[in-house]
Amino acid sequence: MSHALDASGAGSDTPNLDFAGTTPYEDYVQADVLTHLQHLRSDDPGEMVFLVTTQVMELWFTVIVHEWETAARALREDEVPVAMDALKRSLRELEALNASWRPLAQLTPAQFNSYRAALGEGSGFQSAMYRRMEFLLGEKSASMLVPHRGAPRVHAELEKALHEPSVYDETLRLLARRGLPVPKAVLDRDLALRYEPSAEVEAVWTALYADPSGPHADLHRLGELLTDVAELVWRWRNDHLVATRRAMGAKTGTGGSAGVTWLEKRATKNVFPELWTARSHV
Repeated sequence: MSHALDASGAGSDTPNLDFAGTTPYEDYVQADVLTHLQHLRSDDPGEMVFLVTTQVMELWFTVIVHEWETAARALREDEVPVAMDALKRSLRELEALNASWRPLAQLTPAQFNSYRAALGEGSGFQSAMYRRMEFLLGEKSASMLVPHRGAPRVHAELEKALHEPSVYDETLRLLARRGLPVPKAVLDRDLALRYEPSAEVEAVWTALYADPSGPHADLHRLGELLTDVAELVWRWRNDHLVATRRAMGAKTGTGGSAGVTWLEKRATKNVFPELWTARSHV
């Protein structure tokens, strides 16, 4: 780290405060942009925390998508340590994402109603970056592209992600390249469809978990990392459900969504399903 020089040319503990333009920090972080993206639509003071918290969630979605795309690419190239590093980073990021519910978790219906109208038809299920997260988990649905038809770039990115392998698809392909009996029907499945559990894949994971220090010990560790990811995704969905239930009960969600009913269905589903069911057979 550089230090300013005093009049004698010797080092000084005083940081450089004189810049011709914006500071290097601002140039890198673009803090001035980030802190001026809050355009409130009501007079309620509580809207600010709702808006900023939602924006923070979008930033975490972006980071996690980056990590999972890195992991998927590394798995495709048989670089398991690189993939595991990305997945480990994503665990810390998922924990931070999940903590984002805390500022909103105590909202009462009256508090939420005071600025709910400002959302208009806006709803979290319209988040394109969250949708990319779901696609990377194998939760594919072409119908979820429909809200983005009016945004060509976003729509194209989502359509591309819809047809790409999920992190789990790349994991199963890796297992097959290692000689494990992942069925061809799973390997050749239509990637634009939601992943469906397979008894044969469950048997593969059961064998791996029955011999954690065997020749495929690294795949066992990979399975545990994916299980950690799946657990935090489950916690995200449940925290979302609880916060929504507290703020609006069973009313219809913003944007016409089913609200709590839809979130309850989501909260019962596990991603990477065979990693959970295989445990009953070990």
